[in-house]
Amino acid sequence: MSAGLTAPKGTFDTLPPDSARFLAVRDTLTAPLRRAGYGYVETPVFEETAVFSRGVGESTDVVTKEMYTFADRGGRSLTLRPELTAGLMRAFIEHRLHDGALPVKLWTVGSAFRYERPQAGRYRHFTQVDMEALGTDDPALDAEVVALGVQGFRDLGLTDFELLLTSLGDATCRPQYRELLVAYLDKLDLDEETRRRAAINPLRVLDDKRPEVQAQLDDAPLMVDHLSDTTRAHYDAVRQHLTDLGVPWTEAPRLVRGLDYYTKTTFEFVHSGLGAQSAIGGGGRYDGLSAALGGPDVSGIGYAVGVDRTLLAVQAEGLDIGATAGVQAFVVPLGAEAKRLAVRLVGQLRQAGVAADTVYGDRGLKGAMKAADRSGATHVVVVGERDLAEGVGQLKDMRTGEQHAVPVGELFQRLRESVGE
Repeated sequence: MSAGLTAPKGTFDTLPPDSARFLAVRDTLTAPLRRAGYGYVETPVFEETAVFSRGVGESTDVVTKEMYTFADRGGRSLTLRPELTAGLMRAFIEHRLHDGALPVKLWTVGSAFRYERPQAGRYRHFTQVDMEALGTDDPALDAEVVALGVQGFRDLGLTDFELLLTSLGDATCRPQYRELLVAYLDKLDLDEETRRRAAINPLRVLDDKRPEVQAQLDDAPLMVDHLSDTTRAHYDAVRQHLTDLGVPWTEAPRLVRGLDYYTKTTFEFVHSGLGAQSAIGGGGRYDGLSAALGGPDVSGIGYAVGVDRTLLAVQAEGLDIGATAGVQAFVVPLGAEAKRLAVRLVGQLRQAGVAADTVYGDRGLKGAMKAADRSGATHVVVVGERDLAEGVGQLKDMRTGEQHAVPVGELFQRLRESVGE
């Protein structure tokens, strides 16, 4: 590799030992989904640009400023996915999953890409856990989705996170509310770019973080105060189910997620230890997304959780996640014959489900034991020429320092038993 080559701006490499924590967070966040019967889906990291421009929303910063879009050699406009929901919905439509039993429960995990200004907790390449429950409009399903997200954080041991919750209404009440909000925004001192966004989706102005804009929104009408009877009943039912599930929340009437497709139940997970970039996940219902992508008019709800952001939250709370030993057993051979034994023994242990490793290259006992110590193994076998002549290996418990000779034929079984203690 040429000198000076580095990861692109706004991206990063995840390397051992930190990668063990990353994997632990990822797997813990997805475990509740597997237990709840959600099926895993793998979709491409790039899609036709229309999947995101139509699905995510043309008024969003994601579409207007942040997408990595390019023309392929066939002249097709493609985009690296800035989020995972729209691509998953495209797959749901293309493969006619809606023709089967509903709801269709899916999850995925993978990279997403946005051209953002890099800062702590905000990157141009990031990893998300994404889940969707498609085809059924049921407040109990909304509550299940929210509760599964909460469970993932709880399983990690997080305590300093908060669930923000609101309803963004639907087609029965959004148009009337939109008129009220537009009339209010027309009286404000807004720049032309903000007015352009407001013309496409006025709710986006409520999400504007600039102080000069927020200062003018104190008396802005709120969607939650203008819900229709049906959407109010839906929201009340969601909150009752969350209460029954033991999931606390904070009402957030000004909550506007960064994507245009949300309706009804909308939520965000925030963590107090992350400063300005406090969101670690969020989602909501999107009853019009399938139709917007050319599919049937079916409902859906889901969320995305940032694995990288959640790892920062874990570190902010000082939790020791994924810091277990890389291997359980380590074999140190001294000499060519001992190397053959080591390779065979390590292979047998791995086949039996024991995490095992050995030293490679020509190292003396001191260097090999340093490698064993760095591996984190609880048990180490040292086999030298004299040991082989006697038909034994030296089994050492690295936790206590105790060491004793074990017949070569018994090393496999003794190691299997010892690492399980």
